[in-house]
Amino acid sequence: MRLSRFASAASALILTTGLALIGAVPAHATTPAYAALGDSYSAGVGAGSYDSASGSCKRSTKAYPALWAAAHAPSGFSFIACSGARTGDVVNNQLGALNSSTGLVSISIGGNDAGFSDVMTTCVLNSESTCLARIAQARAYADNTLPGLLDGVYNAIGSKAPNAHVVVLGYPHFYKIGGSCWGGLSDTSRAAINGAADELDTVISKRVADHGFTFADVRGTFTGHELCSGSPWLNSLTWPIDESYHPKAAGQSGGYLPAFSGAA
Repeated sequence: MRLSRFASAASALILTTGLALIGAVPAHATTPAYAALGDSYSAGVGAGSYDSASGSCKRSTKAYPALWAAAHAPSGFSFIACSGARTGDVVNNQLGALNSSTGLVSISIGGNDAGFSDVMTTCVLNSESTCLARIAQARAYADNTLPGLLDGVYNAIGSKAPNAHVVVLGYPHFYKIGGSCWGGLSDTSRAAINGAADELDTVISKRVADHGFTFADVRGTFTGHELCSGSPWLNSLTWPIDESYHPKAAGQSGGYLPAFSGAA
């Protein structure tokens, strides 16, 4: 009789303890700290709704990092991406929030180093031959100089946040060739600009793979939503001028966010 009572009590204790442990799991299952680094494509320039505290960095509440953080409630969120940032700016100004507790890092970087803003200005204001020559210069820089700069950024991130899953996002094609645009750049120039974006993404993805990080390719999610398509997710030449050729809010939520979510 005593053994029976003991067995019943033990069974009840085991069951109660087990249920308590099961119930405790979700309370501790939090999303790790997330840091969003990089340039204007990560800051959300072109999407509007800018945080006034971010000043000239123009960080948007509609940018993919802010949208992802709002949906996943990470234990910490450091939004540091800044308009105009180059690789050196990331290393010198954006790594302070990273530490061994950082679980996720996102970054887009390299476009400003390769001079894409100047490429677009040159192509809009000058002849096709001048445009193509400037694109060739940008591609040569991406091939020959950018890899070493990216290595410096990725090494620094890995050193500061050794436990983080790092997602590096690329850049979309700007144009749908043979699309609905009339006038402006020639399709030859538009195709060359898309080719330069491909070159940039190829260089970035190679360095990303060599560092053991994850590359999120946004060219697929932007397909059908380039400039000259029926539903562009990118600004054309616009005012303020710095928002030109950057994703609109729809490009952040429909183009960048799905690519990042799938890689995160």
